[in-house]
Amino acid sequence: MASQWHSLISQKVFLARTLLAQRDRSDGVPVQEAHWQGAVELALRSRQLLLVMVARMYQEKNAEPENLGALRALLGNDTSEIAELEALSAGASNWWQYLDQLERYQTRPPAPKKTISDENIIAVAADTGPDRSSNALKQALAELKQFTDALEERHSEW
Repeated sequence: MASQWHSLISQKVFLARTLLAQRDRSDGVPVQEAHWQGAVELALRSRQLLLVMVARMYQEKNAEPENLGALRALLGNDTSEIAELEALSAGASNWWQYLDQLERYQTRPPAPKKTISDENIIAVAADTGPDRSSNALKQALAELKQFTDALEERHSEW
């Protein structure tokens, strides 16, 4: 049963990569942005489906956890997958954190820009948001796919 979820995740990752390839070949900012946002949404959906896949691996047939906390509540703290996912969630620089940054960026309106004048100019580092390059998202998708494949392989051996 979990292999069906693995196939669905693989499909979403493939489609996200396809959108990124289209983005790199397309002209016009709106079309590129549409491809980018579509790829990000597919990546986020893949991550959420990964949680469902883990639940199904532990015979939770109707569970569809929305986040890592819900998966932990469902399975408890004694599974290696929970430990691995929590390590990713707490890590500083990995595909899980990158997708968290993209989710925050994509689900909030842009911060209003202040007007600059001689009286209020101060040199500060501005929050530029997550890396929005195709290569960064392609890397995150590859790592997510690798993680998913490793889980599938580990559980299909049983």
